[in-house]
Amino acid sequence: MKKDIMICGVGGQGTVLASKIIAASAMDEGCRVHSAETIGMAQRGGPVTSHVRIGDDVFSPLIPASGADLLIAFEPSEAVRNLKYLKKDGFVIVNSIPLKPASLGGGADYDGKAEIEFLTSRCRCLVVNSDELCRPFGSSKFFNIAVLGAAVGAGELGLKGETVRNEIIRTVPERFLEKNLAAFSAGCKIGEEKKCR
Repeated sequence: MKKDIMICGVGGQGTVLASKIIAASAMDEGCRVHSAETIGMAQRGGPVTSHVRIGDDVFSPLIPASGADLLIAFEPSEAVRNLKYLKKDGFVIVNSIPLKPASLGGGADYDGKAEIEFLTSRCRCLVVNSDELCRPFGSSKFFNIAVLGAAVGAGELGLKGETVRNEIIRTVPERFLEKNLAAFSAGCKIGEEKKCR
């Protein structure tokens, strides 16, 4: 398998954990993996981008422009900012709930609607509302695991759901595991619904 996956969001949203679970799952399936993170401002609120490259013929951890098969965006403006990395026929999974990143600067009115319209008009896209999806679990902090489920369910991650689930079990602390597994299952269902359309 060859797959280039970019994950982007804002510091504190769990993008790095999501990328580590994807990379470890790919290795569990016998794939060669390169990954890297670029962390803006190195703090909560700064933009975070993770590159995960899966395949035997990959020699650099950074995805080139127009190279990503899948863009998983935890935040709408970060999805737009990183859209240059998506292949022409690539797929975007984006959270519709905005979290104003520091990259937008102070004082800007921002609800994410224009960014979502831009994305859905230009690429294959699954828009997920993190607040609605994660409400049963009591916090949108479970979105990083739920969105992995959405990617699996939509058939865009290229990895088996069981492999990813097992990696979640290995990685997530036990006290958070039950809700994370439920979030993963809920995400899979949303992805499968999109795939059926």
